Amino acid sequence: MLEDVLRYLEEHRICPHCKKELTLCNAPSIHVGDGLGWGSEYLFICLNNECPMYVKGWDFIAQQYAHVGSYRYMEIPGSKESYSMMVGGAGAFTGNVVDVEALRQQDQRYQERQKALARLDSCVAEKDLAPVLTLLLDEGASVKDRKRAASLLTELNDLSCVEPLRNHGFRDDSLQHEVNLALRAVLAQNYLRECPYCAELIKTRAKVCKHCNHELPA
Repeated sequence: MLEDVLRYLEEHRICPHCKKELTLCNAPSIHVGDGLGWGSEYLFICLNNECPMYVKGWDFIAQQYAHVGSYRYMEIPGSKESYSMMVGGAGAFTGNVVDVEALRQQDQRYQERQKALARLDSCVAEKDLAPVLTLLLDEGASVKDRKRAASLLTELNDLSCVEPLRNHGFRDDSLQHEVNLALRAVLAQNYLRECPYCAELIKTRAKVCKHCNHELPA
């Protein structure tokens, strides 16, 4: 996806009506003309509100169709196809402009996710918690992969996993349940529990929390 966007941006398409550079936008899911897809995830669109096509389009549509609207010039990346696309207002497609930085971040998260997956098989032997946390804290990763990561927490037995996982809001209840069970097992292996009042880690046999001084239930 990112490679496609960067390649398309090198095309520097120009609107033949106003001579301004076209803007790369995410394509709408529905082709406004015939209900079919555009055949491309992206479109080059003239978003210049002073473009002659756009300016004159309002009167043309009002006279011909008795509707409110205008036209924006559009081209499909990687081809010579071009269209005059009807729009209902000045804001049309301005929210579809491709955010290259967001795509870079998305691609980076994907690469980190793939590296973490590749390291899961060896992370217990290497005592490496990092790939497990990477997947568990990434809401973009599949639940299946994240549950696989959660299943390794007990074997890793690394207390540094407790704080980041307790502070993360899991969207999937079943995954949250598995993480909770794993954390309890990790704490039990280290003869620890969480204070019900301040959430700090304390010894299982403690009767008073050393952090908040609350008396603890038996």
